[in-house]
Amino acid sequence: MGKRREARTIAVQTMYRFEISRAPLTELFDYSWIGTERRRGMAPATLEFASLLVAGCIENLAAIDREIAGHLEHWDIERVSRIDLSVLRVGTYCLLHQRDIPAEVTLDESVAVAGQFGGEHSYRFVNGVLDGIYRRVGATPDTVAARPAGG
Repeated sequence: MGKRREARTIAVQTMYRFEISRAPLTELFDYSWIGTERRRGMAPATLEFASLLVAGCIENLAAIDREIAGHLEHWDIERVSRIDLSVLRVGTYCLLHQRDIPAEVTLDESVAVAGQFGGEHSYRFVNGVLDGIYRRVGATPDTVAARPAGG
């Protein structure tokens, strides 16, 4: 798993922890749940990127949740599973605030994380919601292809 994918996975897990506990950032960023050995083996940039994603999600939580809610058909945001909501929040934050990362990378990695942690159909649900957000923010295949590689 690449460093950025690992960071996104950690960010989703941390947002899930936030959703359950509403813990302050200082507690969320101790990453004690990861385990000492695993943390020691991580590049510092992995946790830095995860922390950037989590801080951005929490700072923009109301706007992110409005954006997600606007793309739910016949579904209230309160009914979305906590893990799916965590994946959607990180993915939405990336689509709205990290425009230098190709939207396709955000979509692909969000779908992969949803498939790893969510229910049987989570990956489809996450893909549908994030695709709607992606289309609303003005990203088209032409503008995505013109963005710099990375992510």
